[in-house]
Amino acid sequence: MVVFRKMSTHPNNPLQGKTLESILTALVEHYGFAELGERIPVNCFLKDPSIKSSLTFLRRTPWARKKIETLYLRIDKLS
Repeated sequence: MVVFRKMSTHPNNPLQGKTLESILTALVEHYGFAELGERIPVNCFLKDPSIKSSLTFLRRTPWARKKIETLYLRIDKLS
């Protein structure tokens, strides 16, 4: 007998299915690293910024990731 588990989904989560990389890429395309660094002043956006270094920092820093996600939701609502 095969038992199927119902997968947990979060229908009210607007970030469901979005990767941190896609969120960051969208923000960089929208604002650029310079303005992103003004809005969220962290070194990964201000000094020699790259997607790779920013992803490393954001994955290890929950408060910064939360700010990125909140900013992404703001631009997503504008679109």
